[in-house]
Order: sequence, then C-alpha cells, then structure tokens
Amino acid sequence: MNTLAVQPPQPLSPPSAWVRRWCHLIPAGSAVLDVACGSGRHLYALHAQGHPVTGVDRSAEAVENTRPLAEAGARIVQADIENGPWPLPGERFGGVVITNYLWRPLLPTLVDSVAEGGVLIYETFAAGNQTVGKPSRPVFLLAPGELLRACAALRVVAYEDGFLDQPARFVQRIAAVREPRTAHDQPLRHALMGAG
Repeated sequence: MNTLAVQPPQPLSPPSAWVRRWCHLIPAGSAVLDVACGSGRHLYALHAQGHPVTGVDRSAEAVENTRPLAEAGARIVQADIENGPWPLPGERFGGVVITNYLWRPLLPTLVDSVAEGGVLIYETFAAGNQTVGKPSRPVFLLAPGELLRACAALRVVAYEDGFLDQPARFVQRIAAVREPRTAHDQPLRHALMGAG
C-alpha cells in the first residue's frame, strides 16, 4: 500500500510544530515509536515520510483511529504503561516521539529506547502551566531543567523551556540524539532546520 494513501477515519490535529521541526533528525526509513500516541496524528505523518511506525496508548477508543495504519503494517499496541509492564522491552527506535504526556518512572525507558543514531523528540507541559490551565497538578508538569537531566545520556540538539501563547501553555521540549559509538574524525552534523 502507498504510505501516502493512508488516511485517518476522521480529521486529526496537525502534528506538533516541535515534532515537525525536528523529525528530519530521524534516520531515513528507521522505525519510530510514538508513546501515548492517541489518535495517531504523529503516526500518520511519520508513516507518510516512509517510517515504519509503532504507537502505544492505553485508550482503545483513541487507537481505533489508527486502524488504517495497522492495516498498512503499523504496529499499534494498546497498553497501560503506567500500571503495567513496558510492552516493548529492549526494543530501540530511530525516533521516539512523545507529546503532552509525562510519566516520570518511564523516562529512563524512553531514553533507552532511542537507537544509536536515533533521536528523542519530546514536548510536554512544564511548571507554570497551572497558572493558565490544565494540566495543573505538579505530577503532570516538568520541573525546570527536568527534561535536560532525563536526557543526560543523549546529545541535546535543541531544548526549550518556556511559555507559548496559542494556546497559552508552559512547555519543555527537547530534541536529543544518541550518537553512534564509532569514532569520527569529523563532528556529526545535526542540522538545525528552521533556525536562522
């Protein structure tokens, strides 16, 4: 099946601007994992770019929207990753994408799921968001610098911690790569797309 022909059964929100900006760091044709994938907005976009995709979410209703992707060969895993075991032990991906989701006990597993040469693209709510809306409980809000600390084993290419207004929210977001262990006489070039 032509990957460009796979369409969701209902309209989806567009992919996160942060994911769009940094998805070029995902090695061409490599597998991508979307954690807490919901209805699949990132899965559809990354599948259309030629990536084999795996989505994990606990909501049966949300993942039902990914059925066309599953029929096209995507792997969709319905699992409660907060109250059960990690469903993909030992697997690594060229891209690991997470947006609007935080479960601190899973952070080391997510970082470890990035393959050599792969990238973690993560964006979620941060401290301060309680002043503008939900989520507002500290358990769902990253503390200052928390995402940087969680990604200490990776090379950070981009990091932001601040306020966005459309819609109003406080976020932390990171794009961080796991550099290959092979020695290089030239530094790897991680292009800063969209940066002036």
